[in-house]
Amino acid sequence: MLMVILLLIAAVLFAGAPYLIAGAPTEAEMGLVQRIFYFHVPVAIWTLLSGVVCGIFSVRYLWKRRPADDRLAAGAAEIAVVFGLIVFITGPLWAIKSWGVWIEWDARTTTTFVMWMVFVSYLLLRRFGGPGSEVMAAAVGTFGMALVPFVYVSVNWWRTIHPTTNVVPSLPPEMRAPFYWCLTAFTLLYIALLRTQTRIAAARAELERVEMELED
Repeated sequence: MLMVILLLIAAVLFAGAPYLIAGAPTEAEMGLVQRIFYFHVPVAIWTLLSGVVCGIFSVRYLWKRRPADDRLAAGAAEIAVVFGLIVFITGPLWAIKSWGVWIEWDARTTTTFVMWMVFVSYLLLRRFGGPGSEVMAAAVGTFGMALVPFVYVSVNWWRTIHPTTNVVPSLPPEMRAPFYWCLTAFTLLYIALLRTQTRIAAARAELERVEMELED
């Protein structure tokens, strides 16, 4: 029931987002393309946070070996990969208008891609690693989490065409409302997706346990 409520609220927020974004100021050089910001940045934020969630529960699984922690880590990794793919789609649409190129392999883009590939490797290891792959995948998830801070601060440490980390805190008031509206929508969507993923994984594990008991 909670997931249904979260999804309904998120749907309402997403439906109302275009109206708030339409009322935000239009950037002089990029025009309407700049409005991708209101979706690109929240998805990027939750891509990074999902990597942190995966890492935290991976560490917990390595420590306590609780299946619930493993399922949460796996669900977070799946969402990080999907959200990361959205980042790589929306980013070039913004970049071609802003920078004149579809992709610029600066520090932020490169470190994000490396982190994304780590979580892709996590999922591949879970899928094809065989018995015991959960432990190896947890180690990979922990490494992926360790990369998150480098992705975040890369725009401050190295010369890059990406804006620095003070962009969101310095948003003018007329841009804050639509931005945080979209961020809230993606937050609720993320929570609902993670709960759904973990419940599906738990049901699958229970089904496999019953099948093994029947075979015995």
